[in-house]
Amino acid sequence: MPAPASPMPIGLGDRLLAFIVSLLVGGVALHAGTHVVAETRDYAHAVLTALCGALVWALLEPIPLLGGALAIVAWVAVLEWRYRLGWPRSAVVGVAAWAAAVVVLAALELIGIGPVSALGVPGA
Repeated sequence: MPAPASPMPIGLGDRLLAFIVSLLVGGVALHAGTHVVAETRDYAHAVLTALCGALVWALLEPIPLLGGALAIVAWVAVLEWRYRLGWPRSAVVGVAAWAAAVVVLAALELIGIGPVSALGVPGA
């Protein structure tokens, strides 16, 4: 019986490509989410917002006990800071962005592109 093949190591180029695709998917989700609530800025603004949100999430989520709650509040704060919509509307943008990310990721999976994440959109 032949030995199972070992998985191919992922190179730096592959990781960079996955990061870029995930960031672009997160930007698409945030851009779509802001269309639900308000007139939006350009797509580049959404991509930068996704990057800021991902950084805040990465810093706060690992904190024991309260990390998840702190991270989600800080993520909505990033949306509020970048879009100036106020807290309630920024929270709605977050929910809409999450829903858009789920749809985009499902569509990518259906056409055989995966696994990809939506960087900057928690839970997607």
